[in-house]
Amino acid sequence: MVEIKDDAAMDAMREAGRIVARALQAVRKAAAVGVSLLELNDAARAVLDEAGARSPFFGYRPSFAPTPFPAVICTSVNDAIVHGVPGRYRLRDGDLVSIDCGAELDGWTGDAAISFTVGTPRPADLELISTAERALAAGIAAAVPGNRIGDISHAIAAVAGAARYGMPADFGGHGIGRRMHEDPPVPNRGRPRRGFPLRHGLTLAIEPMLMAGGRDDYRSAADGWTLLTTDGTRAAHMEHTIAITREGPRILTLL
Repeated sequence: MVEIKDDAAMDAMREAGRIVARALQAVRKAAAVGVSLLELNDAARAVLDEAGARSPFFGYRPSFAPTPFPAVICTSVNDAIVHGVPGRYRLRDGDLVSIDCGAELDGWTGDAAISFTVGTPRPADLELISTAERALAAGIAAAVPGNRIGDISHAIAAVAGAARYGMPADFGGHGIGRRMHEDPPVPNRGRPRRGFPLRHGLTLAIEPMLMAGGRDDYRSAADGWTLLTTDGTRAAHMEHTIAITREGPRILTLL
């Protein structure tokens, strides 16, 4: 069931989104060579705790997961696409890091992701990240009343395809609001003018995931959570929670 939010609900989601943005900012600031992924998780947790927010990630267990998720952020490094579990791994020079974070405040949820490099970047990684940013921007630009979900999906796929990057076929964005995952799904590939119609008050998490090797397949790591590229190439993940409004898309997970 798709829930259309009123303006007050969208404003409440904006407050949750600000917390997500602050947590991602804190993680990016903390990320440096030698810092562990657990320390990045601690940085995000401190922001959530200070704001009185709850993590929708912690304890979350979808049908594919062998155990509840044990952290407040996903930390996906290099060939990890999404859902990386924070552990004792310490960041190395040149690592590509994707961080996904959510926050629930007063019953409303925000969800966003960023990718960045640590230390000396590889030019190919910077191009991958830049393209993921452009794919996200294209998807958001298509999120206007009168369009359909397929228009968002098609816009994302056009950017990724032009750069010959792959995207995991079974994972994409989603509706969001009272819960982190709601209807409708927002695939990263689709046909324009198809799918659920976009209207004022619909709130979505749009999240392209790009893989440098150009393949669409992936494999699961031993932890049952982390998705990895099958060819060992690197991946980038970008996400914003947005609201469809009569005035155009409203990004809810900015500072």
